[in-house]
Amino acid sequence: MATAPLSKNTLHVVIDMQRLFAEETAWHTPAIGGILPNVLAICQARRSETLFARFVVPQNAEGATGRWKNYYRRWSSVTLDHLDVAMLDLVAPLAAIAGPGAIVDKETYSVFGSPGFTARLQRSGTDTLIFSGVETDVCVYASVLDAVDAGYRVILAEDALASGDMKAHAMVTKILAPRLSDQIEILSTEAILNLWRD
Repeated sequence: MATAPLSKNTLHVVIDMQRLFAEETAWHTPAIGGILPNVLAICQARRSETLFARFVVPQNAEGATGRWKNYYRRWSSVTLDHLDVAMLDLVAPLAAIAGPGAIVDKETYSVFGSPGFTARLQRSGTDTLIFSGVETDVCVYASVLDAVDAGYRVILAEDALASGDMKAHAMVTKILAPRLSDQIEILSTEAILNLWRD
């Protein structure tokens, strides 16, 4: 079955392409460099239809809520007590093209936890979400499942996704997401750009 063209109400959501994951931190994701050209290609082709989500860490574990306190006690080296706030910035090539209002912050795995995100999608009439970024098996997949539950057409840019654990990445792209094949499409960057025409 041929893949349908993308609607005019499509949004590309770039998840956590930040220095925090690209550089030598406890959350370093080495594969981020390999996917950056593809993420950038989609962004450059569709700047006004791209939104960047940043994972924002607390000052310290005690500044987190609920079980996030335990999480940040384990990962205290990436709290702002130990980390330069500039590490939360997008990686340089993406920071250079992220226009005003194109960045949303989240304290949760899913971008749907970002204040006002759902309302923003509703205001713009968005019906399709393309996801790229890191980590496939954590923040990306959490966002994807929320998007599926909300009824959006969901597309994973397979060659524009990565994880610190590439076996877990493959688990999502090869096993978990295909189980929801009526709701999640997995496409290459080239295929996405070919389908996303004015």
